[in-house]
Amino acid sequence: MIPVSWYLTLSAMLFCIGMYGFLTRRNVIIMFLCIELMLNAANLNFVAFSHYLTDLGGQVFTFFIIAVAAAEAAIGLGIVVALYRNRQTVYSDEINELKG
Repeated sequence: MIPVSWYLTLSAMLFCIGMYGFLTRRNVIIMFLCIELMLNAANLNFVAFSHYLTDLGGQVFTFFIIAVAAAEAAIGLGIVVALYRNRQTVYSDEINELKG
């Protein structure tokens, strides 16, 4: 049986990779992917603790996080498409005003 510390270490590494990517990249699509990576790191924590504590609460909460992440991705990509149509760029440095 794999110890819970391995899952927590993997989750911490995934979260750090996602945070690094979010803070260093300026492409909005890559930033969304990094946010998804951080959410999946949190999901891994919930599932690992749920398994080791023999409680289904963490796994149920993970399904809700996945649903919220899917909605966030759909709305975020819609906003990115609208910004690209108006500004012809997806880089956050070049999008300096959000007036309509």
